[in-house]
Amino acid sequence: MTLTSTSSQVELQEQYQRPLPTIEPIVESAATERLTIDDMLGKYCGEFGPWQWKNFVLANLGWTLEALHTMIVIFADHQPRWQCIDPTDCNAAATSVCGMKPGSWEWVDGRRSSTVAEWSLICGDKYKVGLAQSMFFIGCMIGSALFGYLSNSALGRKRSLALVSSLNAIFGFLTAASPYYWTYALFRSLTGISTGGNAVCAFVLATEPIGPTKRGAAGMSSFYFFAGGIVILSGMAYTIRPWRELYIASSIPSLVFLLVILPFVSESPRWYLVHGKIDEAMKVMKSIAKCNGKHLPEGVILLLDREAFNKDDQISELKHVEKGNLGTLLRSPLARIRLLLAMAISFVGAVIYYGLSLNVVNLKTNLYLSVLLNAVAETPAFAITAVLLSRVGRKGIGIGTFWFSGVFCFIGSLMRSHGKWKVARMVCGIMGVFGMAGNYNLLFLYLEELFPTVVRNVAMGAAALAIQTGAALAPFVVVLGGGSAFGVFAVCGMLGGILVFFLPETRNKSLYDTMAGLEYGERSCIGD
Repeated sequence: MTLTSTSSQVELQEQYQRPLPTIEPIVESAATERLTIDDMLGKYCGEFGPWQWKNFVLANLGWTLEALHTMIVIFADHQPRWQCIDPTDCNAAATSVCGMKPGSWEWVDGRRSSTVAEWSLICGDKYKVGLAQSMFFIGCMIGSALFGYLSNSALGRKRSLALVSSLNAIFGFLTAASPYYWTYALFRSLTGISTGGNAVCAFVLATEPIGPTKRGAAGMSSFYFFAGGIVILSGMAYTIRPWRELYIASSIPSLVFLLVILPFVSESPRWYLVHGKIDEAMKVMKSIAKCNGKHLPEGVILLLDREAFNKDDQISELKHVEKGNLGTLLRSPLARIRLLLAMAISFVGAVIYYGLSLNVVNLKTNLYLSVLLNAVAETPAFAITAVLLSRVGRKGIGIGTFWFSGVFCFIGSLMRSHGKWKVARMVCGIMGVFGMAGNYNLLFLYLEELFPTVVRNVAMGAAALAIQTGAALAPFVVVLGGGSAFGVFAVCGMLGGILVFFLPETRNKSLYDTMAGLEYGERSCIGD
């Protein structure tokens, strides 16, 4: 991987190294073999052995928790069934209780079954349901940016995930105790802040120690955990109808994850490496090799990709530590364009995925069954995209899943919402979720491969910010109801596929560690 130093390389080296702090160089023997993390995994440690299996499964349980905290509003904020108790002033054939005399009707499952029933979020106050959901996603926007930065900084991936899990549990319990609607909305927004950092931390922590040829299939499997969380939540909601008890039940798993699961998850060796913690990074690599039944020789040590590309930089190990912040990311024209495209793609994808997920309340079918079917529809999407990943590539799957979902949403927009057509529209919604599940299954893997380790979580945090922005707007699209909502989802699907055209293919490419390594590597690919 060594390249001859050129004037452009010198310029890049000055750009990314001049203002950065220095650490003491490591003195190495002449027999030392220096490899990047991906090369070391492939040659000595194993790309996806028992160590990676354990770390992958345990870290990705964080996705299950995110599903619980995000999708609970489908059940907690739904409008329950009502019935007449005074036929004189109540019309049982009416589709709404608006205009009826108070006391002439009642909620079938009681006031404790839903926030809508407890705080009368109907008629003129119906907008508050969507408002609380949007406040949650606005909180996710803040959390995505905040924890994207924290997990890239001195706090690290693992400790950020621990903080996220503890806050999720605390805010979940406080939400269950909300005495008024506005305190409920406040605690939901606080839950959103902690939930916003969950996916970024869990996914990166699970996939960074995996080798390049195995990372695609493994990364595409992460979203089984999110779909599994939705299935678990459907079962919880079916057996626990009062919304307060449901919030308590869905918050307990976060405590279990924090106290029982997370201690067995390892910090990412890539995070150690880019922060100059070479000894800690090597300990993790030796642990991977030992658990996988491999042998890592004593004379082998890690190096950053910028040193592999820049021959003059190989005289010392980690002479400079790049700062992983948004400014570093935006100074690179290449990374800047990728970030803008990633955020736009993430935004339109979120409008479709969360919009279709929340739109089940408009389908007038069994709520628990509809949510369960949506979750089940995601499972084969994960398997199919994982199989196609090595054949079609990231771009092909990204474009195909967007347009697949867009076509079914367009068909759904042409159907009526009553009679046999409501079942057909539900099928279109399920197929739309199927397509977007495959898309989301790809998105985080694609983002991870587009950006180097030093800014990876910052970039993914920015993309997650765009996701939450789209998710915050999704409830207002759902309020449109009928064909209008499906029409918006169809347009977003077509647009998303077009945007993916402008991203590069990353199939079987090694992960970059530094911004300089990204620039060197991409220029060498163009030169070749």
